[in-house]
Amino acid sequence: LWTPGGAISNMYAMLIARFKMFPEVKEKGMAAIPRLVAFTSEHSHFSVKKGAAALGIGTDSVILIRCDERGKMIPSDLERRILEAKQKGFVPFLVSATAGTTVYGAFDPLIAIADICKKYKIWMHVDGAWGGGLLMSRKHKWKLNGVERANSVTWNPHKMMGVPLQCSALLVREEGLMQSCNQMHASYLFQQDKHYDLSYDTGDKALQCGRHVDVFKLWLMWRAKGTTGFEAQIDKCLELAEYLYNKIKNREGYEMVFDGKPQHTNVCFWYIPPSLRSMEENEERMSRLMKVAPVIKARMMEYGTTMVSYQPLGDKVNFFRMVISNPAATHQDIDFLIDEIERLGQDL
Repeated sequence: LWTPGGAISNMYAMLIARFKMFPEVKEKGMAAIPRLVAFTSEHSHFSVKKGAAALGIGTDSVILIRCDERGKMIPSDLERRILEAKQKGFVPFLVSATAGTTVYGAFDPLIAIADICKKYKIWMHVDGAWGGGLLMSRKHKWKLNGVERANSVTWNPHKMMGVPLQCSALLVREEGLMQSCNQMHASYLFQQDKHYDLSYDTGDKALQCGRHVDVFKLWLMWRAKGTTGFEAQIDKCLELAEYLYNKIKNREGYEMVFDGKPQHTNVCFWYIPPSLRSMEENEERMSRLMKVAPVIKARMMEYGTTMVSYQPLGDKVNFFRMVISNPAATHQDIDFLIDEIERLGQDL
């Protein structure tokens, strides 16, 4: 199913998982079924909670699972929280694993998560909106090992693969389930006595009525580039991210947010201005460091030379998150970025 974006794809996954477990919810609503709970990592995209709010499940019913220092969901914590929820009388209906988290670009351990979902008979969804494109690369697709065991997968060609907005898909393993969940049999639109093959009439499986043919953009691009073209593009972006990481990991004035090479093109780092370099680690240094990225970002925008996002995460104060998704970028662009951050932050 082609949807208006990853957030909606994730919401569809929740909708279908709920229908699969309790088909009566379609007619009778939430009052007719037990209290449901979903599980996702603390680094997952906010759309999982947003979907729970929109579907009447409630954001309190989304249980956040702890991540390791690299941002991957910890399977033992997932199992512990599932058992805890069941003891309280709640019904676990969905686990949303993430393949390429928004901030760290982390890939949850899908095989271990699939084992747990199988054990407790819970729908396994994989939000691969950001990282799903790596399946096009023979070099990097191992990061999604286990995705083939999922019940549903969100995939956004409009992210890593560079297809124009909007182009997002939800892939569902069980054929016909999406149709049963969403169809309304409106006889004034979906007549059963048309003169052509009715299997082409797929409009009733979506929540929308009128919509664009979003798959056409992907088809056209795939025809032009081919799978090898997409692979080269993805490999190039990951190589550029590694180049950036290797240049700044031991460079004076830079500090990595987590150890080791990034798994995706997200490179997370602090720029430490000269005035903070000799300061010992304490509250004052943290509060001053928190202000550095926003000031440099504001200057970036004033000069219009470059733009890198920043954010805090957990107990970590504002850090830069450089995400590379443009294969036209070069090593010289990365060198310029590093010099520019230093130029804009040297007086802080």
